[in-house]
Amino acid sequence: MTGESAVPHAGQLLERARFAAAAYADYDQAAVARIVEAVAEAGYRNAERFAAAAVAETQMGVVEDKVVKNRACSRGIVEFYRDQDYVTPRVDTARKIVEIPRPAGVVLALTPTTNPVATVYFKVILALMTRNAVVVAPHPRARQCSAEAARLLAEAATAAGAPDGIVQVIDEPSLPLVEALMSDERTDVIVATGGTGVVRAAYSSGNPALGVGPGNVPVFVDATADVDAAARRIVDSKAFDNSVLCTNESVLIAEDAIAARLSTALTRHGAHILDADAAIRLREYMFPDGALNTEVVGRDAAWIADRIGLRVTPKTRVLIAPFTDVIGEEVLTHEKLCPVLGMTTVADAQRGIRAARAVVRIAGAGHSAAIHSEDATVITDFAAQVPVLRVSVNVGNSTGSSGLDTNLAPSMTIGTGFVGRSSIGENLQPENLMNWARIAYNSDAAVTMPNFAGLSPWRSPAGPVPAYPRASNDPSAAAAAPAAPVSRPSARRTGEPGIEALRAELRALVAEELAQLIKR
Repeated sequence: MTGESAVPHAGQLLERARFAAAAYADYDQAAVARIVEAVAEAGYRNAERFAAAAVAETQMGVVEDKVVKNRACSRGIVEFYRDQDYVTPRVDTARKIVEIPRPAGVVLALTPTTNPVATVYFKVILALMTRNAVVVAPHPRARQCSAEAARLLAEAATAAGAPDGIVQVIDEPSLPLVEALMSDERTDVIVATGGTGVVRAAYSSGNPALGVGPGNVPVFVDATADVDAAARRIVDSKAFDNSVLCTNESVLIAEDAIAARLSTALTRHGAHILDADAAIRLREYMFPDGALNTEVVGRDAAWIADRIGLRVTPKTRVLIAPFTDVIGEEVLTHEKLCPVLGMTTVADAQRGIRAARAVVRIAGAGHSAAIHSEDATVITDFAAQVPVLRVSVNVGNSTGSSGLDTNLAPSMTIGTGFVGRSSIGENLQPENLMNWARIAYNSDAAVTMPNFAGLSPWRSPAGPVPAYPRASNDPSAAAAAPAAPVSRPSARRTGEPGIEALRAELRALVAEELAQLIKR
């Protein structure tokens, strides 16, 4: 799409989204829950179909693992937030504060090629939980599976009573169109998941943006660890979906006392440890001119081994390349997004912590780290000294820091906080897509606050949801019944028609302005 056609197309998408967001903002918790449940179930039922479609289109990852992520980001998300209410006002009688939730409005969801469908599921459901409309902008290399998944969720939402246009997707993503969407003032918040360039573009768009930094996860195994369990978890995590999650382990640091046993256990669980010559060939292939060769992203270990002339067994799931110095010039200390793990050894726990700090300083600040240990002091020192915001303990980090195998918020968008130049530090969750308006009473005990319990300005929609109105010069408009306007909340509560309520409001504003002029 050219720059000339991108701007009007972006405007059409956003106007329809604004219409849907305005209508959806009046829905109560029961109506929202019904819509979210329907969307999550539709996604869950099609988890296998879209997992296969994503692998076929992107040539990245493992179908079975993408099924796990798709399920976790559909029904799993709903179950995790089952007891949360992002619609009903909250009343704190002790502090004399009433909090009224305000949706962001229109969410622009940029989704990646590495985790395309799971991210579509995740962002759409979070937007719907918080009464937002969402426009999905998929990565061009994953546009077909992403668009089909978004359309499926959109159909489920409208069938359950959501307004027309509540979920939309760009079928043919292009840079001019995405730039037009990001910079348009009708976009209320951008949620960017992808490479550093995408995130920086979102932050520089002029609109509020929630973006994330890159991962580069160090994993430390100390002398107190259950060595066999650590090896199994690390191999399983590194092989999970061929390491396309940004939470996958990148550099393995082993304490000398257990390094030999750990190497043996890693081999037993499906890792192949490269010799010095193979490690050199791997560096040359994976990091020509010092930059990652992106054709390895999401490929399996056997595929990568074949490219460097290395013979491995069919059961090999991870390639491990030993190295000595944790410095930026050593390419094995950088993020890889494939089942290749750099490995180094250290004399003791404190040196292990310093090595992990060095890895994160090279790249991945604020993101994630993992440790396998039974020593609470070492774990605490590791978490305090390594500049990341998630530390997974005795669990594979791919599914640990992403919340799939821990009690962190399950998320496909991992905030890296101030140190990682991100606007959020936690795993993206519903609270990030809304604000709270606060009614604050006089703190003087003599000033009483009435009972707000059970009050809500929202209602379940009555009757059919109005369709998005079409322009009078739209050829298809003649065949469509005229759309009823969406009533304002005040009109619906008083029984006035929407236009009469608007006129009354305008008259009151004019009267107020005149009264203020007379006082001057």
